[in-house]
Amino acid sequence: MSPESNTVQLPSKSVQTYDGGTRQVLESIFIPPLAHAPFSLTLETEWTRTMNNGGSYTMVNKRQIMRDSAGRIYQERWLLVPKNGKVESKMNFIQISDPATHTLYNCETATRQCYLQVYSGSTKANYQPGVGRSGALTDGSGYATHEDLGGDTLAGFDTVGYRDTTTLNPGTFGNDQPMVSMREFWYSKQLGINLLSILDSPLVGKERFTATDVNISEPQHRYFVIPEGYTVIDQRETGPPVR
Repeated sequence: MSPESNTVQLPSKSVQTYDGGTRQVLESIFIPPLAHAPFSLTLETEWTRTMNNGGSYTMVNKRQIMRDSAGRIYQERWLLVPKNGKVESKMNFIQISDPATHTLYNCETATRQCYLQVYSGSTKANYQPGVGRSGALTDGSGYATHEDLGGDTLAGFDTVGYRDTTTLNPGTFGNDQPMVSMREFWYSKQLGINLLSILDSPLVGKERFTATDVNISEPQHRYFVIPEGYTVIDQRETGPPVR
Protein backbone atom coordinates (compact mmCIF):
# COMPACT_ATOMS: atom_id res chain seq x y z
CA MET A 1 0.00 0.00 0.00
CA SER A 2 1.43 3.34 -0.98
CA PRO A 3 1.97 6.05 1.64
CA GLU A 4 -0.67 8.16 -0.08
CA SER A 5 -3.39 5.58 0.60
CA ASN A 6 -2.87 5.90 4.38
CA THR A 7 -3.40 9.69 4.37
CA VAL A 8 -6.59 10.80 6.10
CA GLN A 9 -8.49 13.35 4.01
CA LEU A 10 -9.78 16.06 6.38
CA PRO A 11 -12.78 18.09 5.24
CA SER A 12 -11.95 21.63 4.17
CA LYS A 13 -13.25 24.47 6.32
CA SER A 14 -16.57 25.77 5.06
CA VAL A 15 -17.01 29.52 4.69
CA GLN A 16 -20.55 30.82 4.35
CA THR A 17 -21.19 33.94 2.28
CA TYR A 18 -24.25 36.16 1.98
CA ASP A 19 -25.46 38.75 -0.51
CA GLY A 20 -27.31 41.97 0.14
CA GLY A 21 -27.64 44.14 3.22
CA THR A 22 -26.58 47.71 3.96
CA ARG A 23 -24.22 49.54 6.27
CA GLN A 24 -25.73 52.66 7.79
CA VAL A 25 -24.12 55.30 9.98
CA LEU A 26 -26.32 57.67 11.94
CA GLU A 27 -25.23 61.31 11.73
CA SER A 28 -25.77 63.10 15.03
CA ILE A 29 -26.22 66.82 15.79
CA PHE A 30 -23.56 69.30 14.69
CA ILE A 31 -21.47 70.92 17.43
CA PRO A 32 -19.63 74.07 16.26
CA PRO A 33 -16.37 75.13 17.95
CA LEU A 34 -17.75 78.39 19.39
CA ALA A 35 -15.54 80.30 21.80
CA HIS A 36 -16.84 81.72 25.08
CA ALA A 37 -19.91 79.45 25.03
CA PRO A 38 -19.08 76.47 27.27
CA PHE A 39 -21.59 73.75 28.04
CA SER A 40 -22.05 70.12 28.91
CA LEU A 41 -25.10 68.00 28.10
CA THR A 42 -26.47 64.52 27.58
CA LEU A 43 -27.71 63.79 24.08
CA GLU A 44 -30.47 61.20 23.84
CA THR A 45 -30.90 59.57 20.43
CA GLU A 46 -33.80 57.52 19.06
CA TRP A 47 -33.68 55.97 15.60
CA THR A 48 -36.93 54.36 14.44
CA ARG A 49 -37.37 52.40 11.22
CA THR A 50 -40.40 50.59 9.80
CA MET A 51 -40.81 46.87 9.19
CA ASN A 52 -42.49 45.19 6.21
CA ASN A 53 -45.47 44.18 8.35
CA GLY A 54 -46.26 47.79 9.28
CA GLY A 55 -44.52 47.74 12.64
CA SER A 56 -41.33 49.49 13.64
CA TYR A 57 -38.15 49.01 15.65
CA THR A 58 -36.18 51.64 17.55
CA MET A 59 -32.51 51.90 18.48
CA VAL A 60 -31.35 54.27 21.24
CA ASN A 61 -28.33 55.59 23.09
CA LYS A 62 -27.22 58.39 25.40
CA ARG A 63 -23.87 60.17 25.28
CA GLN A 64 -22.00 63.09 26.84
CA ILE A 65 -20.99 66.18 24.88
CA MET A 66 -18.97 69.13 26.21
CA ARG A 67 -17.44 72.32 24.85
CA ASP A 68 -15.09 74.64 26.73
CA SER A 69 -14.56 78.39 26.39
CA ALA A 70 -11.74 77.86 23.89
CA GLY A 71 -14.10 76.02 21.53
CA ARG A 72 -12.63 72.58 22.18
CA ILE A 73 -15.22 69.79 21.91
CA TYR A 74 -15.43 66.49 23.79
CA GLN A 75 -17.87 63.86 22.55
CA GLU A 76 -18.52 60.29 23.60
CA ARG A 77 -19.81 57.77 21.09
CA TRP A 78 -21.98 54.95 22.42
CA LEU A 79 -23.35 51.96 20.55
CA LEU A 80 -27.00 52.05 19.53
CA VAL A 81 -29.04 49.30 21.21
CA PRO A 82 -32.69 48.17 20.98
CA LYS A 83 -35.06 50.37 22.96
CA ASN A 84 -36.29 48.63 26.12
CA GLY A 85 -34.14 45.64 25.17
CA LYS A 86 -31.75 43.48 27.17
CA VAL A 87 -28.55 44.72 25.49
CA GLU A 88 -26.68 47.49 27.32
CA SER A 89 -24.99 50.23 25.35
CA LYS A 90 -21.21 50.61 25.55
CA MET A 91 -18.95 53.56 24.78
CA ASN A 92 -16.78 52.75 21.76
CA PHE A 93 -15.13 56.10 20.96
CA ILE A 94 -14.09 59.37 22.57
CA GLN A 95 -13.62 62.32 20.23
CA ILE A 96 -11.65 65.45 21.13
CA SER A 97 -11.37 68.34 18.69
CA ASP A 98 -9.33 71.52 19.09
CA PRO A 99 -9.83 74.46 16.69
CA ALA A 100 -6.60 76.14 17.86
CA THR A 101 -4.35 73.21 16.91
CA HIS A 102 -6.68 71.89 14.15
CA THR A 103 -6.55 68.42 15.65
CA LEU A 104 -9.19 65.73 16.03
CA TYR A 105 -8.51 62.65 18.14
CA ASN A 106 -10.76 59.63 17.58
CA CYS A 107 -9.96 57.43 20.56
CA GLU A 108 -11.16 53.83 20.33
CA THR A 109 -11.90 52.38 23.75
CA ALA A 110 -11.41 48.74 22.72
CA THR A 111 -7.85 49.22 21.44
CA ARG A 112 -6.94 52.27 23.57
CA GLN A 113 -5.64 53.98 20.46
CA CYS A 114 -6.29 57.57 19.38
CA TYR A 115 -6.31 58.25 15.65
CA LEU A 116 -5.13 61.79 15.00
CA GLN A 117 -6.73 63.61 12.07
CA VAL A 118 -7.01 67.19 10.82
CA TYR A 119 -9.88 69.24 12.29
CA SER A 120 -11.13 72.05 10.05
CA GLY A 121 -13.48 73.79 12.50
CA SER A 122 -12.74 77.40 13.42
CA THR A 123 -13.85 79.70 16.23
CA LYS A 124 -13.90 82.53 13.67
CA ALA A 125 -16.48 80.88 11.40
CA ASN A 126 -20.13 81.95 11.57
CA TYR A 127 -22.03 78.68 11.99
CA GLN A 128 -25.76 78.93 11.33
CA PRO A 129 -28.40 76.20 11.01
CA GLY A 130 -29.55 75.46 7.48
CA VAL A 131 -33.04 76.92 7.06
CA GLY A 132 -35.00 76.16 3.89
CA ARG A 133 -37.64 78.13 2.03
CA SER A 134 -40.92 77.28 0.39
CA GLY A 135 -41.25 76.81 -3.36
CA ALA A 136 -40.57 74.49 -6.25
CA LEU A 137 -37.22 72.71 -6.34
CA THR A 138 -34.80 74.21 -8.84
CA ASP A 139 -34.77 71.14 -11.10
CA GLY A 140 -38.55 70.75 -11.08
CA SER A 141 -38.35 67.45 -9.23
CA GLY A 142 -40.72 68.48 -6.44
CA TYR A 143 -41.37 71.23 -3.94
CA ALA A 144 -40.35 72.38 -0.48
CA THR A 145 -42.40 73.82 2.37
CA HIS A 146 -40.78 75.92 5.11
CA GLU A 147 -42.49 76.67 8.42
CA ASP A 148 -41.40 79.01 11.21
CA LEU A 149 -42.59 77.35 14.43
CA GLY A 150 -41.94 80.32 16.71
CA GLY A 151 -40.12 80.23 20.02
CA ASP A 152 -40.08 77.81 22.91
CA THR A 153 -38.02 77.00 26.00
CA LEU A 154 -36.16 73.70 25.94
CA ALA A 155 -33.85 72.44 28.69
CA GLY A 156 -34.07 75.92 30.22
CA PHE A 157 -32.91 77.79 27.10
CA ASP A 158 -34.74 79.96 24.58
CA THR A 159 -35.01 78.32 21.17
CA VAL A 160 -36.56 79.03 17.79
CA GLY A 161 -38.10 76.23 15.78
CA TYR A 162 -38.23 75.48 12.06
CA ARG A 163 -39.74 72.70 9.97
CA ASP A 164 -38.74 71.99 6.37
CA THR A 165 -40.64 69.43 4.31
CA THR A 166 -39.45 68.24 0.90
CA THR A 167 -41.67 66.30 -1.50
CA LEU A 168 -40.10 64.55 -4.49
CA ASN A 169 -42.28 63.76 -7.48
CA PRO A 170 -42.74 60.10 -8.52
CA GLY A 171 -39.80 58.84 -10.57
CA THR A 172 -37.33 61.37 -9.19
CA PHE A 173 -35.53 58.96 -6.88
CA GLY A 174 -36.80 55.64 -8.17
CA ASN A 175 -40.00 56.26 -6.19
CA ASP A 176 -43.41 55.25 -7.56
CA GLN A 177 -45.25 57.60 -5.16
CA PRO A 178 -44.42 61.10 -3.85
CA MET A 179 -41.47 60.84 -1.44
CA VAL A 180 -41.82 63.12 1.58
CA SER A 181 -38.99 64.01 3.99
CA MET A 182 -39.26 66.30 7.02
CA ARG A 183 -36.61 68.03 9.11
CA GLU A 184 -37.55 69.91 12.29
CA PHE A 185 -35.14 71.55 14.74
CA TRP A 186 -35.16 73.90 17.71
CA TYR A 187 -32.09 76.12 17.77
CA SER A 188 -30.49 77.82 20.75
CA LYS A 189 -28.65 80.99 19.70
CA GLN A 190 -26.92 81.15 23.08
CA LEU A 191 -25.33 77.70 22.65
CA GLY A 192 -25.18 77.64 18.86
CA ILE A 193 -26.70 74.14 18.66
CA ASN A 194 -30.06 72.45 18.19
CA LEU A 195 -31.51 71.27 21.49
CA LEU A 196 -34.10 69.18 19.65
CA SER A 197 -33.65 67.86 16.13
CA ILE A 198 -35.91 65.50 14.19
CA LEU A 199 -35.39 63.96 10.76
CA ASP A 200 -38.16 61.83 9.25
CA SER A 201 -37.26 60.37 5.86
CA PRO A 202 -38.20 57.19 3.98
CA LEU A 203 -34.48 56.70 3.27
CA VAL A 204 -33.34 56.56 6.92
CA GLY A 205 -36.48 56.35 9.07
CA LYS A 206 -37.09 58.77 11.93
CA GLU A 207 -34.16 60.17 13.91
CA ARG A 208 -34.75 62.20 17.07
CA PHE A 209 -31.98 63.95 19.05
CA THR A 210 -32.84 65.53 22.41
CA ALA A 211 -30.41 67.48 24.59
CA THR A 212 -30.95 67.03 28.34
CA ASP A 213 -29.09 68.00 31.54
CA VAL A 214 -27.67 71.10 29.83
CA ASN A 215 -25.17 73.02 31.99
CA ILE A 216 -23.27 76.14 30.91
CA SER A 217 -20.51 75.88 33.52
CA GLU A 218 -16.93 75.46 32.27
CA PRO A 219 -16.19 71.72 31.84
CA GLN A 220 -13.15 70.26 33.56
CA HIS A 221 -9.87 70.44 31.64
CA ARG A 222 -9.31 66.67 31.86
CA TYR A 223 -11.97 65.98 29.26
CA PHE A 224 -10.00 67.75 26.53
CA VAL A 225 -6.73 65.81 26.81
CA ILE A 226 -5.92 62.32 25.53
CA PRO A 227 -7.09 59.67 28.03
CA GLU A 228 -4.37 58.11 30.14
CA GLY A 229 -2.97 54.89 28.72
CA TYR A 230 -3.92 55.61 25.10
CA THR A 231 -1.41 55.69 22.25
CA VAL A 232 -1.64 58.09 19.30
CA ILE A 233 -1.56 57.07 15.64
CA ASP A 234 -1.04 60.09 13.38
CA GLN A 235 -3.23 59.77 10.27
CA ARG A 236 -2.89 63.36 9.06
CA GLU A 237 -0.70 62.24 6.15
CA THR A 238 -1.75 58.66 5.54
CA GLY A 239 -5.47 58.99 6.19
CA PRO A 240 -7.69 56.57 8.14
CA PRO A 241 -7.37 52.82 7.56
CA VAL A 242 -9.67 51.19 5.01
CA ARG A 243 -12.30 49.04 6.71
